[in-house]
Amino acid sequence: MPARTPLDANAILAATEEILRRHGPDKATVVDVARALGVSHAAVYKHFPSKQALREAVTRRWLDRNRDALAVIAADSAVPPAQRLRTWLHAVLAGKQAKIREDPELFAAYGILAAAHSSVATDHVADLLGQLTAIVADGAADGSLRTDDAEATARVVFNATAKFNHLAHAAEWQNPGIGAELDEVCSLLLDGLHAPTSP
Repeated sequence: MPARTPLDANAILAATEEILRRHGPDKATVVDVARALGVSHAAVYKHFPSKQALREAVTRRWLDRNRDALAVIAADSAVPPAQRLRTWLHAVLAGKQAKIREDPELFAAYGILAAAHSSVATDHVADLLGQLTAIVADGAADGSLRTDDAEATARVVFNATAKFNHLAHAAEWQNPGIGAELDEVCSLLLDGLHAPTSP
């Protein structure tokens, strides 16, 4: 059967997403992807040297889809840093809720990579920490947040909100009160970070 689309990395990644959705990460194979594209599995391996490399590439692309929306929130200097931090943390949770609800098979693939300490998972966390650091740095610059080290403070905030962003807590993300819980944690963190006004 001739290939239905030009065989490039994007075509392979799109087909792999569909195969993962259909079969789940445990049963999806490179042969399934090749069959869906109408090519040999050797043709797929010319673009991705292993099943692991293909899985990492498709998961990275899937994770990157909401990165830009989060980056816009993080960089919006019209919003005060404290409010921006709260909004960003809620957006991270909302994005993860949507992913687990709308794409459970790809979310499971991400879970497998995270458990294997893949660079995809560590790069994803590093990207989130970079955005959070930028928010905290803006707060330090305008005097609204108290910190001597924006990067270290961002890491503390991220770790303190792990229940709302770490895979280990994914089963809790659909609980009805989870947003209110995050808001309470945000208020406590922001109270601690709030720079006192001069008398």
